[in-house]
Amino acid sequence: MWLEILLASALAVLIYWFISRDKEETLPLEDGWWGKGSRPAGREDESIRPFKVETSEEEIHDLHQRIDKFRPTPPLEGSRFHYGFNSKYLQKIVSYWRNEFDWRKQVEILNKYPHFKTKIEGLDIHFIHVKPSQLPAGRTPKPLLMVHGWPGSFYEFYKIIPLLTDPAGHGLGNEHVFEVICPSIPGYGFSEASSKKGFNTVATARIFYKLMLRLGFQEFYIQGGDWGSLICTNMAQMVPSHVKGLHLNMAMVSRNASAMTLLLGKRFGGLLGLTERDTELLYPFKEKVFYHIMRESGYMHIQATKPDTVGCALNDSPVGLAAYILEKFSTWTNSEFRDLEDGGLERKFSLDDLLTNIMLYWTTGTIVPSQRYYKENMGQSFMNQKHDRMKVFVPTGFAAFPCELIHAPEKMVRTKYPKLVSYSYMARGGHFAAFEEPALLAQDIRKFVALVERL
Repeated sequence: MWLEILLASALAVLIYWFISRDKEETLPLEDGWWGKGSRPAGREDESIRPFKVETSEEEIHDLHQRIDKFRPTPPLEGSRFHYGFNSKYLQKIVSYWRNEFDWRKQVEILNKYPHFKTKIEGLDIHFIHVKPSQLPAGRTPKPLLMVHGWPGSFYEFYKIIPLLTDPAGHGLGNEHVFEVICPSIPGYGFSEASSKKGFNTVATARIFYKLMLRLGFQEFYIQGGDWGSLICTNMAQMVPSHVKGLHLNMAMVSRNASAMTLLLGKRFGGLLGLTERDTELLYPFKEKVFYHIMRESGYMHIQATKPDTVGCALNDSPVGLAAYILEKFSTWTNSEFRDLEDGGLERKFSLDDLLTNIMLYWTTGTIVPSQRYYKENMGQSFMNQKHDRMKVFVPTGFAAFPCELIHAPEKMVRTKYPKLVSYSYMARGGHFAAFEEPALLAQDIRKFVALVERL
């Protein structure tokens, strides 16, 4: 009898293990056409063309005319950034933009790295491709794809690129030297927007994978935050044999995270796999998670439902566009900045850098397609698509910046990314990691790559 019970128990354990074990699924690669009209017959032009950012007197004159017509609304007394962008401080930014900001100079800065365009699935894809100027004898650079999010751009990576392509010149050692590829998500900046509905992160991942193949890379590293984190995750799910390592500074793991862990973590965090630092960043839960999400997610509901409506206003008013975007660079960098009259913007960023990012949306007229990306990804079944339920089976590194919108503990990250080889609590920084703390992010990428190379 006892032998039968023992055998039955062993069989039950074996069945449970078989059912619950990690299944290394992959996303189907598929194909797509996102250009205007029907897909033409014949092979798509795969040429890679040099591209240069340009401006004109007409473009600058039109901007200045629109800025001059700005109608400010006085802020409520003591409101600071609690009601959104403080219009008193906005007037300072508008004055700087109109009278001191030199767009021609910033265009020259944008062009300091090589820009290119190439057609993929009917869309003109823009990217910068920066190779190291010199390499140690016998070394080859490691290809690294870096993907931005909203409301950012490829410009977020301008300060981290030299730390990765010329580490020795910045005191980091030359054991890991990268060549960096930073594409613009279609519908952002200089990448053509989709003419069809349904263009989401999976389609973007496939296009960026094709881009890397077109550049001659069969195996490469990828890195992302915000939408970039999901695009890179989808790429790792789609073509894991081509992704040597995945590094993230944001992770969307809510469906894999245990609600019970979050609810009981304050009292029983240690037993549930949370560290002391996790509890500091997550609790009190009501304030640091629930209320924080409520305060910062209004834009998301608008953009995931009716992006074109608000987009009409933002695409017509440069000042409105600046207020809408720059508010995110305030409270997403540090939620406590909402208590400051100036939103703390110039504590971490220069006005030239912030306005350059705004200009990449303004001059290209891409705020509307960038907002549509939320509807395409969240409008139907957010966090309930096939890729949301799939795990990622490539070596993964994660940089947990303390002021990120939602903290992701290692235990929860590992549920989605079982091959997590590096998890770092970063000393400081928020959502726009590469833009705000390029040195810290570069060091963590290098640490992760060193671990992967030893696997």
